[in-house]
Amino acid sequence: MKKTILALTILAACGSAHADVRINGFANLIAGKTSSDGMLYGYDEDISLSPESLFAVQLSGDVNDKLTATGQLVARGSDDYDVDFEWAYFTYAATDNVSVSAGRLRLPLFRYSASLDVGYSYHWVAAPQSVYGVPFNNIDGVRVDYSNYAGDWEYNFQVTAGTFENKGYEITPGTFADIEGNNAIVGTIEATYEWFKVRATAGSAKSSLSIDSIDTLIGQLAMISAPLADKLAFNDDSSAFYGIGVEIDQFDWFVSAEWTSIDIEDSFNPQDVAYYITAGIRHGKFTPSITYEKLDGNDDVKFLSDVAALPEQVRGPAAMIVGGVQQAVMEETSTVTLGLRYDFDTNVALKADISRSTDDIDDANDTTLVRVAVNYIF
Repeated sequence: MKKTILALTILAACGSAHADVRINGFANLIAGKTSSDGMLYGYDEDISLSPESLFAVQLSGDVNDKLTATGQLVARGSDDYDVDFEWAYFTYAATDNVSVSAGRLRLPLFRYSASLDVGYSYHWVAAPQSVYGVPFNNIDGVRVDYSNYAGDWEYNFQVTAGTFENKGYEITPGTFADIEGNNAIVGTIEATYEWFKVRATAGSAKSSLSIDSIDTLIGQLAMISAPLADKLAFNDDSSAFYGIGVEIDQFDWFVSAEWTSIDIEDSFNPQDVAYYITAGIRHGKFTPSITYEKLDGNDDVKFLSDVAALPEQVRGPAAMIVGGVQQAVMEETSTVTLGLRYDFDTNVALKADISRSTDDIDDANDTTLVRVAVNYIF
């Protein structure tokens, strides 16, 4: 309800100022299936269009010479195509170089954060999930942008602050979680010199993650040792995010990479380190590419010294809970994707890819995914 009220307020502001409202849209129609009983990115052995398909409309209007209002409605296949206002914000152009945006914004964690849903804007069927597959993309807050030139370099600073949440998202089939972050602040800097681009990001927040099955185990641990249960719980804990990306684009060919780290030290969550490197060739309307991505969230079990300090009669049960909870969320995967983009017509791209994912913890989860897509903008 609050999101709807905010969006309607923005659109009402545009209308009351008699502004011209600009309407743009985009869509990703993506079908995929895996080669076995395994699952990858929400797909299984049955052909499905739901996990990554979406339709979106963006509305924007100038309230006056300095103030612009923007709203974005998105219908995702993963949400049964229920329409939701994912963006709803004002932007104030304070100077030629400085702008301030407030409302519901895209959280600028990655190179393609702003255009992540616009499949037409990149060569993949979908951005590499090892890096981009975080359970939160938007933030309710304020962002300040500063852009300028230094010689032949173009650069941009961003500082974003606010809160984020995602309640009831599905981690695995039948397993749901709630995540929220308070006092979040993210700083980014991006610099471009002709064919070269570099980007760095750092952020922090007070974060909480709730999963019913894990909450039950932590509740059992609290009856043995409340302090240890508090350490293990992911509740209002300090989290840190770091990322860096580089891109070389000579038009005929390109190569780029991103690396990220998410660390919540005082919780059951392991440090997640992820990266990808991708390269492609543009030949007329065709863009073949290859991408290698890696996710390493397979750390040593934490808090073993705290377990060892417990009375001998409860160490065994405590160790089982502490180890079991952490091992349940550990993951380590690597994926190789071969892709092809064909620019079929103006503002329309056809794509296909095949991905081989290897689970470095349990090879029974290894699987191959085939996807085809139609991306368009209007």
